Amino acid sequence: MMIGAIDWLAREVTLFAAVFMAIGGVDDLLMDAIYIARIWLFRQSHVSADALEGRAPKRFAIFVPAWDESAVIEAMLRSTLQRWPCATYRIYVGTYPNDAATIAAVARVAAEDARVRLVVGTNPGPTTKADCLNSLWRALLRDEAVEQARVDAIVLHDAEDVVDPAELRVFSAYLDMHGAVQLPVVPLVASGSRMVSGHYLDEFAQAHGMALPVRQLLRASMPLAGVGCAIRRDLVQRIADLRGVPFDAASLTEDYELGITLRAMGAPCVFVRAVRGEEATLVAVRAFFPATLSTAVRQKARWMAGIALAGWDRTGWARWRELGDHWMRMRDRRVTLAMPVLALAYGALVLWAISGGLHLAAGTSPPGLEGWAAVLLLVNTGLLAWRLLMRVLLVGSGHGWREALWSIPRMLVANAIALLAARRALGIYIGLLRGGPLRWDKTAHHFPGMGGGADPAAA
Repeated sequence: MMIGAIDWLAREVTLFAAVFMAIGGVDDLLMDAIYIARIWLFRQSHVSADALEGRAPKRFAIFVPAWDESAVIEAMLRSTLQRWPCATYRIYVGTYPNDAATIAAVARVAAEDARVRLVVGTNPGPTTKADCLNSLWRALLRDEAVEQARVDAIVLHDAEDVVDPAELRVFSAYLDMHGAVQLPVVPLVASGSRMVSGHYLDEFAQAHGMALPVRQLLRASMPLAGVGCAIRRDLVQRIADLRGVPFDAASLTEDYELGITLRAMGAPCVFVRAVRGEEATLVAVRAFFPATLSTAVRQKARWMAGIALAGWDRTGWARWRELGDHWMRMRDRRVTLAMPVLALAYGALVLWAISGGLHLAAGTSPPGLEGWAAVLLLVNTGLLAWRLLMRVLLVGSGHGWREALWSIPRMLVANAIALLAARRALGIYIGLLRGGPLRWDKTAHHFPGMGGGADPAAA
């Protein structure tokens, strides 16, 4: 009876997981089909940043929130100043009164270059990233009032970002016709963490190599990444006029929601893949992402809680006729179903292993799946093979065949991180529903040249 019960449970769990995995696989397949059709129809998928030379430059305010970033912020600022020697900009770095080390690091650079502005907030840290950005907004307003001049756009970056030399040139060219501009994000693979830090490279190759271009083609809302994005100054002012501050301090993922807000205002974001130089280097933001399992889980949990759970409550759905936007928001939130299904799928494997062991001990043959159940498993196997092929092609096109091959085993690592993060995200969301405080749940960062690896964007 026990063996029969385990056989039944294994079969039922397998069928439940297989049905929903097939639905998700078809959803991904439709996304892939649109992406392939886009490439076939439009051929050219990149613009030349070099061809944008001579456009009228704009004045930028670069916002860099920094809590406990003394290890990286000085190197990041010096690198940025070196890469942007002639552009018209000022870097506003937001710090906290109880973070003396970060204040000192920023002050050293600010004392040497007037383009760096140290801003010390009034509240002890950590608050939220959005709260820190609002402190920078207020500092910008004070400077504009004194200088009687406004910037044209606000650029968002993090303290660990490696900026691209052509970044501001691309922003200047596209902001005349768009409310905001988002550049690709390219994760750097930390030495000694090819599996954990490397899985970010795979996911961004898919998200910024395929998903965002498809969203743009469908005219769906374009979520901002919080780095490598520029927003027109007048639009930021409009948001501030509506709610008092431009960045919502009650949000875990204020960057994601900002893109949706801009679209609702009739000023959607444009995603630009540009290349520069003879080697056609992608104009992108490069940075190290978490390199350990625990830090990756913490970061992914914040994303899940902010986008798929709390973000669902906060942003809702698009207008009823905007089917493309509905579809993209559904994909953003499908993790709420995908993670339980993935857990059940792995659970089914364990149950089948137990069943096989018991049948072996009893000298009986384990049951198999027949009929439509067997066909469904075959379909899912084909969809998984296609998913792996697309991942290999997307990673390989941007990072070479070695990383493309590594992306295959890294899919298992990505699944494990996602499962652990989903549990933590649920806890964060429940805490928010109970009125718990929002805190900046950040991780330690590294900058190229600090022993974490070379900077591929040094050209």
